[in-house]
Amino acid sequence: MLYSGAKGTMTPNRNVMVQMLIRALIANMLLLLPLSNAFAEIEKIAIPGEKGMSLYWWPKLSPVSGWEQDRDFSYKFSANALAPTGASFADAETVMYAKGVLTPRAPKAKSLAMLMESDKKDFLANVPGISIQGAPSLVTADGKKLISLTYTPKEKGNWERVSYLEEGEFYLVFTVSSRTQAGFLATVKAYETLIALYKEKP
Repeated sequence: MLYSGAKGTMTPNRNVMVQMLIRALIANMLLLLPLSNAFAEIEKIAIPGEKGMSLYWWPKLSPVSGWEQDRDFSYKFSANALAPTGASFADAETVMYAKGVLTPRAPKAKSLAMLMESDKKDFLANVPGISIQGAPSLVTADGKKLISLTYTPKEKGNWERVSYLEEGEFYLVFTVSSRTQAGFLATVKAYETLIALYKEKP
């Protein structure tokens, strides 16, 4: 639900996911104290600024052939944002990204099921007629199963697959989003590989 309409143009569909990512950014930036040892494999970055440290958290991903991290958009949305090699996250027809939502900082999502229901409501409210269907579970490198859903627009909107996992003190969300059905179908294998290579500990 990141892409719709003219190339590189922000639209209400994309704004839905932007708002969701910003919520994760705000929650993660509030984290100033050490947590317990129950961590997912999260990349943690602190950048000094005029108003103090800016903290960024996202799942650490193994390289997938033909895909590269767009660092600028990763910082912008506090998510590990990937675009096809040579393209930018803003302009690519199809993108992938992974975000980590710190569970103690998500009071409205007291369970993974509640987070998923919240996402469904956002899609249904902003993409009229969208079809939400269950998809086969995907498995990480250390054998953990993710709950996976597909979002198919009736007319306007993005083709998406979103997979969810609770790991340690984080909800992890892996997404592939495309402006076209063809782009979505062409990226399924890369998306499945992205998750298959992920593991909690190095």
